[in-house]
Amino acid sequence: MPALPYNLPLATATTVNWLTLGLTFSKVGVVFFGGGFVLIPVLKQLLIDQLHWLTVPEFLDGVAISQLTPGPIAVIATFAGFRVGGWSGAMVATLGLFLPATVLMLLLSHSYQRFRHLQPVKHFLAGVNPAVVGMVVSAAVHLAPSVFPMSQPLRLGVNMVLLGLTWLVVGRFKKHPALALGMGAAVGALLG
Repeated sequence: MPALPYNLPLATATTVNWLTLGLTFSKVGVVFFGGGFVLIPVLKQLLIDQLHWLTVPEFLDGVAISQLTPGPIAVIATFAGFRVGGWSGAMVATLGLFLPATVLMLLLSHSYQRFRHLQPVKHFLAGVNPAVVGMVVSAAVHLAPSVFPMSQPLRLGVNMVLLGLTWLVVGRFKKHPALALGMGAAVGALLG
């Protein structure tokens, strides 16, 4: 197994077994709809607050890695699975996350055309959007102190500058997010 870039020891297979990994991410996969960013608050609460499988910096690294990949932000499940179970843990966590949603969508797709015009279905789908926005904002508020530490003025200033540069590069000039992540990684490596 390659060396991990973190000082924390990798959990052993007896600590986090395949069944635990699969069931943990399957529970999340059952409610995985509304886009990948919905997973951020759910996985933050689960992986950091409840299970303690990741630290806040590791979680933020996982989110950043997810942004680099061509797939959805849900790749953080792969990252977390690898963190606690190695390569096999990564596969089990990824399968656990995507399998329930895939099966559910296959089952619902046959009936959607018949039921999409019903008012209760329309009301449900209309209520999902504000809930998704609220969950993403909640995750941002909870993770902000780790990204913008008020007790470390230099780090706060550097992160604010990086935030501004990211907005310019990605938001204004429509460049790929990997460029902003590369800038952040270079600054982080320089500042240690």
